[in-house]
Amino acid sequence: MEDQYTIIDVHVLLLNDDHVLLIRRRGAYGDGMWHLPSGKLDPHEALPAGAAREAHEEVGVLVDPEDLEHAAVLHVANSGPTPRLGVFFHTRRWTGTPTNREPEKCAGIDWFPLHDLPDNVIPYPLAGIRAFTSGTPFAVIGWDDSPSSGLPQLVPERSWQRPCRQ
Repeated sequence: MEDQYTIIDVHVLLLNDDHVLLIRRRGAYGDGMWHLPSGKLDPHEALPAGAAREAHEEVGVLVDPEDLEHAAVLHVANSGPTPRLGVFFHTRRWTGTPTNREPEKCAGIDWFPLHDLPDNVIPYPLAGIRAFTSGTPFAVIGWDDSPSSGLPQLVPERSWQRPCRQ
């Protein structure tokens, strides 16, 4: 059996009233499209600590990992050559004013209504945002053995979600 490898990404929904902060990508990946502050989890790093680190690195805000709440988890098969586990957090508490701290990767930042996002949000973070707003804590996207979830699709049109148990 081959060793299995999945990239773990952490994403942060910084919320201000009913708005979410998005960053406009610059460069090879998603040039001109919107994304959440996010990045790969570092080795030996806890998920909330990684999310807080990414928020600081990308938009300059300090987030206490204790203030991050679970938003959603996506197991994504087709957002690149390697499967990804996207762990999405949300918070309404941080210190500092969001600014573009990575101008080589980011063309700008802006606030958008959660329920009226721009048309050009990268599908992977869009699926996480929609999972959060619909109350879907976990979804599998792009795997051949998963039925449709109704979340934004990454090619091909195959997805699965599991609601919370009550």
